[in-house]
Amino acid sequence: MSSSIHKYDMGVIGNCSYMAYIDTEARVQWLCLPRFDSSFLFGGLLDKEKGGEFSIAPESGSFSTKQYYIKNTNILCTEFHAQNGSFKVTDFAPRFYHFSRYFKPLMLVRKIEPLSGEPVVKVVCTPKGEWGRIDPDIVMASNHIRYLNLESQVRLTTNIPLNYVRERKSFVLNDPVYLVLTYGEPLEAPLVSTAEEFYQETKKYWTKWVKTASIPALYQDEVIRSALVLKLHQYEDTGGIIASGSTSLPEKDGAGRNWDYRYCWIRDSFYTLNAFSNIGHFEELEKYFHFIQNIVLNEPKAIQPVYGISGDKILTEKELSLSGYMNNRPVRIGNSAFTQRQNDVYGQLLTSLLPLYTDRRLDTERNMRQTRLVSWLLDRIAETMETPDSGIWEDRDRQQLHCYTFLFHWAGCRAAGKIARMMNDDVLNKKAQEIGRSSQVQIERCYNSKLKAYTQAIDSEELDASSLQLINMRYLDSASEKAKAHLAALEKKLMTPEGLFYRYLNGDNKGVPETSFLICSFWYIEALANVGRIADACAALERVLKCSNHLGLLSEDADGQFGQWGNFPQAYSHVGLMNAVYRIAARQDVPMFY
Repeated sequence: MSSSIHKYDMGVIGNCSYMAYIDTEARVQWLCLPRFDSSFLFGGLLDKEKGGEFSIAPESGSFSTKQYYIKNTNILCTEFHAQNGSFKVTDFAPRFYHFSRYFKPLMLVRKIEPLSGEPVVKVVCTPKGEWGRIDPDIVMASNHIRYLNLESQVRLTTNIPLNYVRERKSFVLNDPVYLVLTYGEPLEAPLVSTAEEFYQETKKYWTKWVKTASIPALYQDEVIRSALVLKLHQYEDTGGIIASGSTSLPEKDGAGRNWDYRYCWIRDSFYTLNAFSNIGHFEELEKYFHFIQNIVLNEPKAIQPVYGISGDKILTEKELSLSGYMNNRPVRIGNSAFTQRQNDVYGQLLTSLLPLYTDRRLDTERNMRQTRLVSWLLDRIAETMETPDSGIWEDRDRQQLHCYTFLFHWAGCRAAGKIARMMNDDVLNKKAQEIGRSSQVQIERCYNSKLKAYTQAIDSEELDASSLQLINMRYLDSASEKAKAHLAALEKKLMTPEGLFYRYLNGDNKGVPETSFLICSFWYIEALANVGRIADACAALERVLKCSNHLGLLSEDADGQFGQWGNFPQAYSHVGLMNAVYRIAARQDVPMFY
């Protein structure tokens, strides 16, 4: 890999309570506790001076590293090879079934073990509070260091001499040593045996989770890694699924498009839950359904585009005095998208929740009692049919009557109709059919006969990659000339020279996008498969896979060299990969592993 190609040289670990980003030199570059959307304890990703440090490295001199995941797990290993010896760092967040529930403590476990020679190692641990504004007081105890004046107690328990850590002194690594960082509840059990037990149980949990997934007999490694990454983005306490664990990673160096993605976008739900359904993991789907139920119960009039992980409605956007990733500012927390009108959310919810009513493997009898939710969502579609919105790309300057919004009005009505017919509810079915016909009329108002394509919005001549979903959602017959012409128009206008896809090319309040948006490339792959261009779909997938990093993790955006930009890892991108592979597999009748 050329050093000029920008890649995020990090892996992520987590346990559905928190996520940690660890780079190829075993530095914790990003760790927010106690929740995904909390302040960081370690935030070197956004400010090397104010972000604190949790590093493990050779004493001095040149060295090389190798980073990888334990197969079919979210356990990350980083090997160091230096002149005087080699050693390995194993990082994981404990997660396993214990006492009839999942054990997922706010605990990071780090094991350092010698591999060869006499490696000399230095450990630094300096957490920060309130976005780098607080340097905690440090108290030494018999076998741990306490960091005070933070939101909750933070403790580092280790069998490394504490003064070596406190004073940043190097030491010879003769035997394995352990570091356990806890937030809130400290580790009171024996260090070594507990860390080893937690490692074995966590490894067993993840490998079993993967074994229970159904995957196609192609691109298995990529699908498995994407599924594991996606799982880390669900906040198990409430069931909410975040877009990414990071904030303010720019869409391109100097572009100013820096956003906080540590929240739950309603529109992502359809694609995300479809991915979980494809791999046969319904527990995540049901948890998300409960998350949505609780949101709707507290929203008598309208659904926001985005919520916090516990259903928080107010996500006030603020700028922090941090230097930013590669000096890209602003650094933002919160997201003003919560104030926008994005009317596709109602259809997104109906299509997302359809399996909970129709899939016999789920508790459909209980879900049948939630008919009020279906009718309420249909009412919202009807009310917003003529109302302009900010659209899928969250335009902050203008509102339009977006084709993508009408598509999900239509798809949501189809889903509602299926639910109604299954329940023998003629009134609900009639309501769904009538509103669905209205949405179809609106979609056709977006058709431009001159371009032979559906445009971004009514009375617009701009093309938008989101309209690829007209094919993938089966609004357009994939065998029709209209579908093929629409796809050809999008290819001509929005495909990059490298074969990736822009979202759009009309300017917005930040100018014209400079990078491609990976989910659009995956939608393109699905569309190719749907119209029967399987070879082209596979070639396009190979191109997009060049955008992953050394661990197979995908960001939000990619540049012309297949470099990574935007928040990372992006759940949406991994969802796109999974759904694209399953679409190709279905069209090729590829066998499934169950």
